[in-house]
Amino acid sequence: MVTAPPAGPPPALPPGRVRAIARRPEAGDALDTADHAYLAPLFVGPAGENGTMLENLLTGFVRDHVYWRRNFHPEDTPAIPVAMRYLADYEQAMARLEQALFKLSADLKKSVPFFAPRYIGHMASDPLLAGLLAQLVTTLYNPNNVAHEAAPTTLDLELEVGRQLATLLGMDPDGAAGPRAFGHITSGGTLANFEALWLLRAARLYPPALAVVARAGLPLAAPLPGEPALAALDPWQLANFTVTQALDLHRRYLALLTAMAPAERTRWQGLVEAARHEQLGAAYFAHHRITPPRVLAPATAHYSWKKAMTLLGIGRDQLELIPTDRRMRLDSGALAERLAAAEKQKQPVLAVVGVLGTTEFGSIDPVDEIMRQRDQWAARGFGFAVHIDAAWGGYLTTMFRAVDGTRVARERLREQFRYFPSEPVYRAFTALATADTVTIDPHKLGYVPFGAGALVARDHRLTELVGERPPYLYDGQSDDDASGHRRLRELGDYILEGSKAGSHAAAVWLTHQVVPLDCDHFGRLCRQTVRASEKLYDLLRELAVRLETYCRLLIPVEPDTNLICLAVNPAGNRHLAVVNEFSRRLYRHLAVDNAQPLQTRQFIGSHTTISRRALGAEAAADLAGRLGVDTATFTTDIRDPARDADHVYLIRHTLMNPWLRNAEGGDDYLTRYRDYLASLISRELRHGG
Repeated sequence: MVTAPPAGPPPALPPGRVRAIARRPEAGDALDTADHAYLAPLFVGPAGENGTMLENLLTGFVRDHVYWRRNFHPEDTPAIPVAMRYLADYEQAMARLEQALFKLSADLKKSVPFFAPRYIGHMASDPLLAGLLAQLVTTLYNPNNVAHEAAPTTLDLELEVGRQLATLLGMDPDGAAGPRAFGHITSGGTLANFEALWLLRAARLYPPALAVVARAGLPLAAPLPGEPALAALDPWQLANFTVTQALDLHRRYLALLTAMAPAERTRWQGLVEAARHEQLGAAYFAHHRITPPRVLAPATAHYSWKKAMTLLGIGRDQLELIPTDRRMRLDSGALAERLAAAEKQKQPVLAVVGVLGTTEFGSIDPVDEIMRQRDQWAARGFGFAVHIDAAWGGYLTTMFRAVDGTRVARERLREQFRYFPSEPVYRAFTALATADTVTIDPHKLGYVPFGAGALVARDHRLTELVGERPPYLYDGQSDDDASGHRRLRELGDYILEGSKAGSHAAAVWLTHQVVPLDCDHFGRLCRQTVRASEKLYDLLRELAVRLETYCRLLIPVEPDTNLICLAVNPAGNRHLAVVNEFSRRLYRHLAVDNAQPLQTRQFIGSHTTISRRALGAEAAADLAGRLGVDTATFTTDIRDPARDADHVYLIRHTLMNPWLRNAEGGDDYLTRYRDYLASLISRELRHGG
């Protein structure tokens, strides 16, 4: 029988055990006064502390919008006469509107309280006041960022946001010393991942199409000095141009077209387009005698990558998942082995995906190592693109960027935290600038309202290889300038979306104006989330020591950022299925239950799993050993569902809320959560025992 702990607060920590937990007390448990004062006006507040400010500002700008309407052409007779207000149809319509709004408002009270420090579940939080107001105010104007003529203000704001995010990641939106980067807002990280793969596919599969016209007599120069002419390259060589090499080749092709007569230019363009994947689809690979390329991603990659492979017609079988290490980071050794095998088998690789902040664990893949391998293999004639999915972790880069744009030294960062950032994490963040494309979500750690993701590309020329130009949006005239800015304003031409709300761009832009993207501003907000995770990490480890007689409480993945997962194994148990069942019972107390008022939940969390298939044999055995279960019960071959499992069930905590740690006279929600969790474990052990 399982031994249950006594009721009441968790047992005191035995003497001497505190020393086993390394701390940097100078980082502080409390939210310091300066940071509190800086953050206080940025949010509506968990208790609506800045509600009057929100109301006054919103009311003022609604009135301003109405005045704008009235003064567009004040000489026009109003379309809705005053007398209309007294007609029955008018009054009934207004009554229906008010009644429906009351119903909607009542139903919305059942929403998840993302604003509350008691919410530590998914990647959602209270939005910054700036973005909230900007989105609400801009929606009154209803701009459509598909084209500049439909959104003359907010489309430029979107492109400016793209420049800001590119600069944050270390890329160059001006092209002063390399490729000119660009970025734009998407509906979320999923669509940004789709678009990245769409653009990278267009570039990587472009050279074989140009080789067709080179063989037909178009005088295209060799890709690099001293190398064979394009027409002489074999299919494997043509399939292994890097993104930059393919874009350089495209520019040389455009230069040839410029000197041609219109009829000749049209003929060559037709031949190229007829040989492209965008025209041929799946027949492209047989046509060019190229093996369909693969996409390599870590086993922790977001589910959107499977969707992307299906949607783009590449096929889910071509998505190969690379095992992770015990920190749930992509195993760079396993990646190197897979790339070596692909080269030997003449298997093209379209792209390698790295993750800067996994959805389940916040883990940071070794971005620097991925880039090193990309350059190493490219030098051998084996090219592939690199996309970094930084939907979660992208805004954490603000902590690494000084006000003057320089990189913050790791030693300076370490002074602000107990553990963050480790050397591998620091190297990963500072290697982002050389990625081909990056996903970053303002509606996650950018704290703007949903849905505002973003895609950033290191080279804006990627947009030249895709596009549709409907005549009702674009006049067909070439209005590009040397920088390409005017073409980038034709946003709907080269992105996956058509109509798109300009209000999202306004929300992100205004947020960046109020809270600049550097360590002294936005970085202060991100710093609170990491400090909170460090404090909870220590609290849970201390609790594990206190409860070790009754259960094994394990943080299976040491946090790289601000997510912490937890598994609990009752003392004496050796079967993973029992661990999972016990953790599920704990989670029921943290889950939203539509059958009960939200106020019945003391805290609200989330859950996830570690799949056995995501781990190599060594990492799986290590996890089972630390959890205290037989390795044989952690298997992909479940023979006894009561004893075996193909995953580890975890309680997941996402620490986004800036008010989790105590301020002067405030509550320490993390300590309260630790104590509440201890009481839940005690209750469930007694129930199970």
